[in-house]
Amino acid sequence: MYRRISGGWVKHLDFMVCDLLTLQLSFVLAYWLRHGWLSNPYNGMVYRSIALVLMGADALLLMMSSLLKGVLHRGYWRELRSCCESAVLVTLAATFYLFVLQSGDDFSRIVMGLTGVIYLVLNFLVRCLWKRLLKTSSGARGSDAMLVAVNRADAEAVLAQLCSNAYGLPRVTGLVMLDACDDKSVGGIPVVADSRTVADYICTNWVDELLVVGEEHLVYGGSDGFSQQLEQIASAGVVVHRVIGLGLQNSGRNQLVERFAGYTVLTDSLKIVSLRQAVLKRAIDIAGGLVGCLICGVALAIVGPMIYIQSPGPIIFKQKRVGRNGKIFTIYKMRSMVMDAEKRKKELMEQNRVSDGMMFKLDFDPRIIGSKLLPDGTVKKGIGNYIRDWSIDELPQFFNVLKGDMSLVGTRPPTLDEWEKYQLHHRARMAFRPGITGMWQVSGRSEITNFEDVVKLDMRYISNWDIGLDFRILFETIKVVLGRKGAM
Repeated sequence: MYRRISGGWVKHLDFMVCDLLTLQLSFVLAYWLRHGWLSNPYNGMVYRSIALVLMGADALLLMMSSLLKGVLHRGYWRELRSCCESAVLVTLAATFYLFVLQSGDDFSRIVMGLTGVIYLVLNFLVRCLWKRLLKTSSGARGSDAMLVAVNRADAEAVLAQLCSNAYGLPRVTGLVMLDACDDKSVGGIPVVADSRTVADYICTNWVDELLVVGEEHLVYGGSDGFSQQLEQIASAGVVVHRVIGLGLQNSGRNQLVERFAGYTVLTDSLKIVSLRQAVLKRAIDIAGGLVGCLICGVALAIVGPMIYIQSPGPIIFKQKRVGRNGKIFTIYKMRSMVMDAEKRKKELMEQNRVSDGMMFKLDFDPRIIGSKLLPDGTVKKGIGNYIRDWSIDELPQFFNVLKGDMSLVGTRPPTLDEWEKYQLHHRARMAFRPGITGMWQVSGRSEITNFEDVVKLDMRYISNWDIGLDFRILFETIKVVLGRKGAM
């Protein structure tokens, strides 16, 4: 999933929030200077309404004007001029409001003037400080990992361009050299692949995006097959940004032309979402994660002692899993198996119902706590079976949702040994943040033993994703859990 780069004031939402907070602080300080320290500036109706008018006028001004355009690259003089404009216009708006309502006699002109002056000074200082923090800290860059494909002769210039436009961009974790190069690193960035091996590298490493900046005949043609690799990489769920040139063709995936790090690029992704969609999905995850953590706490208090009595050891099971685009994270589950379950997995591999080994599934798993195979061939269920049947073992993953490693709805994260067996097209199912539930879980998860069918279901989810689909899957999950169709 790719969240398109925002434009206008949305791109600088952090500056907008800083401006609004600074304005409100300026109003409070101006009131204190006029009426005494620690007096309440919101006592009177007029002052409360002016505080709201100031905030509304400032927000509307920032959204409708170009006062934040180029804020990261302008110098002190231009910044001061922008802050002056904001202070004057906001003060005039509040004054006009008082004039229309004829409430000027109830409001101190000194407070109004001081608010404008203090806002000008504080806003200028806060903006300059915030820009300095962004330029000197990792906060300027996003959390995603990006490779840059470039010719050796252009590598330093491209890295400098990315550095000067770092705000909101992914971290550059490696370089792909499109021409012959013996360098191990350039500008402190390791060279991880060339035009022939980039697909192999991406298949087994954490890569969210790929920026291609190079000669057109190398990128879009030639005999090295790099253009074919780009098609495979994009189909595998990695977002590909190509500097616009000749020879671009419609791949059938989602594409858009945008500005990226100062370049005009064609962005190619399995799914492109808006900022509103991304924020809404994350908000739902946080709300659901908080509720889920409360439920998990109650379940731990009830089920935890039962697990410990039958199998002494930690109640919470931790395991390394592969998340969005290959990022490794630690997943939490309520332990339903014996302590040495991972070691015994190799011994049971011959009984795996999934023949290609891409997943692990047994008809009877002797590692489950309390589970026994009786002489007549029937299975006697134990506490481990019951918490799996009711998906209670999945509840601690709500902590993963709050941390941002997982989502409520997504694709199930593979284990490290499963990930090593993935081919490039399998990798596409990890283009989304993994979820506690998903399309596969509500489509007969216990009966599906062909991994390619799992991939098809996950790809259908990614291609057709919207918030409504997430809600439908959540409702279907409740029905599946109540029907005790156990997790895989």
